Parts: sequence; C-alpha cells; structure tokens
Amino acid sequence: MKRVPKQKRKGINTLIILTAWNLWKHRNSCVFEGASPNVAVCLRSFKDEHHLWCLAGAQGLCRLGAGQVGELV
Repeated sequence: MKRVPKQKRKGINTLIILTAWNLWKHRNSCVFEGASPNVAVCLRSFKDEHHLWCLAGAQGLCRLGAGQVGELV
C-alpha cells in the first residue's frame, strides 16, 4: 500500500471490501439458496453494487473506475 498514492488508498481499500462483500454474498447464495457458481453473475452483481456504493458516497471507489469490470459481462 505504500506504493499507492495517498489519494487512491481509500478507494483501493473500499474496492477490496466491496470485492470481498460481493464474493461472500455469491458464496452464501450458492451454499444456502442452491445457486450455481457463476462468474458472469458475480461480475454483474459487482457492477451493480459498485454503482450503488458510488451513489451512497464512496467517492474514492468511484474515482478508480472499478465498475468497468462489469462491462466484461
């Protein structure tokens, strides 16, 4: 993290939390609701959550442009 510019650290930390949260929710869906593991669904969910987090005020995350990952889907 010391190599990352200070103005981007908060965004990267938020990105890590968002990714872990998204994977955890997808895992719970697979374990408890019988959903099949699916990368495309996980990426789409990440894009949607990213958008919601930006609307909620996660400015550092929005500056990173991490929501573009969902465009692969």
